[in-house]
Amino acid sequence: MDESRQSPADPGAVLRRFAPAPALCGFLLLLALMFTASYAVGSAAGPVAPGMHGTRTGSIGGGTDMGDMDMGGSHGGGR
Repeated sequence: MDESRQSPADPGAVLRRFAPAPALCGFLLLLALMFTASYAVGSAAGPVAPGMHGTRTGSIGGGTDMGDMDMGGSHGGGR
């Protein structure tokens, strides 16, 4: 008879067949721990530059303030 069509006698064998490799589980756990540790260190360190703040929420328009920036010579200056 064909062995692939027979049901396994051990139900744990089916679980072991479809379970991920232990090395993959260990790698994913290590990845999660490294992400958590780096996030905690970054939060404790604060901003990377003086005067740097988080983004504002609730601003209307969401545009960028360009101040007195000259866009393509619109202020001719008498030339």
